[in-house]
Amino acid sequence: MRKHKPTGRGQKADWRRRSAFIFLGLLCFCFVSGESSGKAQDEMQTPAQQQQVVTPLKELVDEVEHKNSQILAARHGWKAAEQVPSQVSTLPDPQIVVQQLNVGSPRPFAGYTNSDFAYTGLGISQDIPYPGKLRLRGEAAARDADAAQRRFDTVRRTVIEQLKAAYFHLAYIQSTLSVLDRDGKLLEQIEKLAEAHYRVGQGSQAEVLKAQLQRTELLKEVAMHHQEMWTLEAQLKQILNRAADSADLQTETLTETPLPYTSDELLARVRTANSEVGGEQEMVRRQSVQLEMARKDAYPDFNVQYSWQHTGPQFRDYYMLTLGVKIPIFRSRKQHPEVAQAVEELNRSRREYEGAVQQAYFDVRDQYLAAKTGDELLKIYREGLIPQSTATFQAGLTAYQSNRMDLQAVLSSFRDVLNYDKDYWQTLADHETALAQLERLTGITLH
Repeated sequence: MRKHKPTGRGQKADWRRRSAFIFLGLLCFCFVSGESSGKAQDEMQTPAQQQQVVTPLKELVDEVEHKNSQILAARHGWKAAEQVPSQVSTLPDPQIVVQQLNVGSPRPFAGYTNSDFAYTGLGISQDIPYPGKLRLRGEAAARDADAAQRRFDTVRRTVIEQLKAAYFHLAYIQSTLSVLDRDGKLLEQIEKLAEAHYRVGQGSQAEVLKAQLQRTELLKEVAMHHQEMWTLEAQLKQILNRAADSADLQTETLTETPLPYTSDELLARVRTANSEVGGEQEMVRRQSVQLEMARKDAYPDFNVQYSWQHTGPQFRDYYMLTLGVKIPIFRSRKQHPEVAQAVEELNRSRREYEGAVQQAYFDVRDQYLAAKTGDELLKIYREGLIPQSTATFQAGLTAYQSNRMDLQAVLSSFRDVLNYDKDYWQTLADHETALAQLERLTGITLH
């Protein structure tokens, strides 16, 4: 049987179909190659980031402890408070008195020739507080110094926490920008594939426009993340007390830090290692000493004076010892209200201490739960959501290449992959930030 040769029009249509399949095949090959290279670049830094030196977090922590203005001010305040106890627990300075009495003449030392009552005297006096008052003043000042040390430690921990939170957020932004850069290249290839479908009549112009719209939205996200990154850079420079025009920071890649403590172990450290709670506890001790001082004010203070007087050569010298006593006779108006005030101040400091303990307990529980929830979510992202969404996207892309799925479904699965990647880095940054807050609250070291 003789075969029927195709007509010229049939040959032309057949050639168009073959050309379209060849073109789609080449485009798919380029897409797969680009996707593979994109995955390889996902673990690499962008060219702009490669020019910057990665700054480890530990180096920044050491730098902030030596350069941050708030930490330095709190340290000077603590060192200044340490100089007070010896001052207030020492006797008042003695007073030396020189006397010269004339009779009949205003000129100094002219009275000896005019009267037998003229004399020259030299004396010294010393105020002596009631026994125990100086010791209590020194003890109260020592408690103030301990409280100043606690305040310094609180400021230091708070600033370090702020540094770590900004660092982790910046690391999240930089990792997200890498994800957006990689997925932007994939989306560009999807757009080219949609255009190829449209040229051969297997797609519509609306699909091409949807792909272009998706790319535009991606560019908007990149711009917003760049703005946030510059804000975080400025915040870190302010915390580190660096110049505004200094080099920007390139963070380390975020990694999950384990939490080797139980909730009970962390709560047990609140009363012993929390600097804010310790500061309130020092204030309770200080107010207890202040109450003892108020009760001591009901006892008299003393003054001792010793003087020597010299008259004319024909008379013998005079020596005089004087003891003065300051009697607190207005107790109902001074000492009794002072004691009542000290009692109220002591009760107030005790309530503030209890409130600080309860607040610290709540914060520790809250951040512990946030860290543990972050552990579970990160595992879900790594082992479930990210690989499942990636497989769904790849299957949908393969179906779209063979014209068995529309572009809207492919773009939806692509968006899922992008969102899960971003959510993973956000969850990781929140997890590390929760650990940084636990470090401040309990004094442990994790990073």
